[in-house]
Amino acid sequence: MALLDVKDLNVRFATQEGEVHAVNGVSFALEKGEALGIVGESGSGKSQLAFSILGLLAANGRASGSITFDGGEILNLPEAQLNKIRADRIAMVFQDPMTALNPYMRISDQMAETLMQHKGLSKRDAVAQAVEMLDAVKIPDAKNRVRLFPHEFSGGMRQRVMIAMALLCKPDVLIADEPTTALDVTVQAQIMDLLGDLRRELGMATVLITHDLGVVAGFCERAIVMYGGQVMEQSEIDPLFAQPTHPYTKGLLAALPRLDADSTMTPIRGNPPNMTGAPTGCPFFPRCDFVKDICATTMPPLTTFAPGRARACHRAIEEVAA
Repeated sequence: MALLDVKDLNVRFATQEGEVHAVNGVSFALEKGEALGIVGESGSGKSQLAFSILGLLAANGRASGSITFDGGEILNLPEAQLNKIRADRIAMVFQDPMTALNPYMRISDQMAETLMQHKGLSKRDAVAQAVEMLDAVKIPDAKNRVRLFPHEFSGGMRQRVMIAMALLCKPDVLIADEPTTALDVTVQAQIMDLLGDLRRELGMATVLITHDLGVVAGFCERAIVMYGGQVMEQSEIDPLFAQPTHPYTKGLLAALPRLDADSTMTPIRGNPPNMTGAPTGCPFFPRCDFVKDICATTMPPLTTFAPGRARACHRAIEEVAA
């Protein structure tokens, strides 16, 4: 039995312009200790998928389908029951630490609050464990810096604080939503190395949400490629990079900067789809170089074509690979 099992998840938002279909029929399973990447452009539904797992959708959002964790259904659980799971069993590192951290509270108070609520520790013991975790994520002089406010840390250090807070209760699953956004390349590498070390040390399953396939290649064992709220392709990492089979995956890889002397970056033409209203056909068809008439009217099913590999495309694999 998978640790986390998502089946036919749909996420909708009611707006004045109409209903936004942010996630459409997404299914995947996460095993204990596994590192899974969820990849796609901004607006592809990645973050809303993560928020659904933790019950953090905006007030105008609703989710349907099924999400089971450790054998129990958690989708749309009452807030009181979800609070017992959040941080303790499933934790999340948010995209922007300055909006996720309370600017009016010292780091010590924010971290201690989590341990006092979930583990029943005293304030003194909770702060002591917070210092240990800040040490683990390589915050210099953690014993003194734990008393600082968020604005007194650099961007990279704030991200480390967020990771430390997420790992305080040693969760079974960590969801990292664009954990290296707005960080310079050197700091990005440090953060990803840190997450990898902590994942192996704690035996923690990790879901990495990102638009960067390069980050996924160095961290994950398996990846799901999303576009327009739907899964386009899923595969283990090595074959995904060696032989991508969906036109969108090929486009993402072609847009990556490379060290090859004769290689050039090729952007995907067009713009991401408008998610308002029920989708018709494949969401990628207006931007696809392999489009067929059926693509505009019928969404292809996600079909397994090799062990551990599936994709949603009307074109034969041979046609796209050619």
